This record gives sequence, structure tokens and C-alpha cells, in this order.
Amino acid sequence: MDLRPPTVRTLLAHLERLPGVGPRTAQRLAEHLLTIDPNELDSFASVLAGLREAVGLCSECSLLTETDPCAVCGDPGRDRRTILVVEEPTTVWAVEETGEYRGLYHALLGHLSPLHGVGPDDLTITRLEERCREGGVTEVILATDPTVEGETTALFIARRLQPLGVEVSRPASGIPVGGEVASVDRVTLTQALQLRRKI
Repeated sequence: MDLRPPTVRTLLAHLERLPGVGPRTAQRLAEHLLTIDPNELDSFASVLAGLREAVGLCSECSLLTETDPCAVCGDPGRDRRTILVVEEPTTVWAVEETGEYRGLYHALLGHLSPLHGVGPDDLTITRLEERCREGGVTEVILATDPTVEGETTALFIARRLQPLGVEVSRPASGIPVGGEVASVDRVTLTQALQLRRKI
């Protein structure tokens, strides 16, 4: 007999849908939420409720932001000659932690995956081309994940940017094949950006 109240079972089902959360972790999280101070729980619920309304995508680069343009696009001190392209907006958090990169960003919001019905029009590739055509951009660093899909996406974009006369490069080796750029340690990521190679 399942003695968990229906509301708790619903909570567990939602928690288990989160990346990396299995039944045991979901149960620990639920237990924590059920035993913390009610004010803390109310505060947490309020943050979750307002998340979608407060956070959106930058119209320039598709990074997560509460203002448009985002802090990077609106910073006159950033190097506007370089754009670092990533698959997901959250990847740039790891890049910023290195303190190595001072250019602009562009999030694709995914990668090409014909098997899953994701084509060029489903990503922000056209907006990237527009940014390069607007002038001033001399290098685009394609920091897509070193997976089959990430490599395919990088090659596709490189071909699309070739007529625009911008230099296209990839981060150097050090990022494990099949891994994610966001999960690479700070030193390795810094070296990969410093020793990037042209495509």
C-alpha cells in the first residue's frame, strides 16, 4: 500500500522529470521541502512561479536574461569583433567563470538533429548570420559540444558563414568527445579557448 498522499506523489513525479533526478533523489528533495521552514518554502515557490515571467531570451544573442539586451550585449567594454557560439544559453556561465573570454556570445538553442526533427530553421543560425552581416565581427568561435550532433552543427554553420568573410574556429582539444562544454573544468576550458583552431 502506498501511504504517500496524492499531492506528494504528484510532487515526486514532477521532481523525477528533472535531469539527473531519480526516485531516491526525488524522495530526498520532497522530504526536505516538506520539513523546511514554511517561509522558506513559500519563498522557493514564489521564485519558481515567477521564473518564466522574469527570465527570457536576449533578442540579440539568445542568452537567458531579465533585461533586453542582456548584460553582455549591452556592455560597451566587450570585444564586438568576436562571437562565441554555444548550443545552450547556460553554457556561457562556465565560459564566463574562466575570465578568459571578453567577446560576445550567441546561443543556438540546441543542435541539428534530423532524427529528432531539428533543422536549421529550429535554431538561431539565421540570426547569427545577420549579426555577422551587420559588420564588425571578424571571428566566430563554434563551441558546440564535441558530439556527432555538435560537430555536424559546427560544420554546417562554418559553411554558412564562409561567404561572409569571417574567420571561423573551434576550441582546441581537451574537451572530451561526447562531453559537454558546460561541464569541462575551468583550466581545460581556458586552454581550449586560447588554443582554438581555424576551421
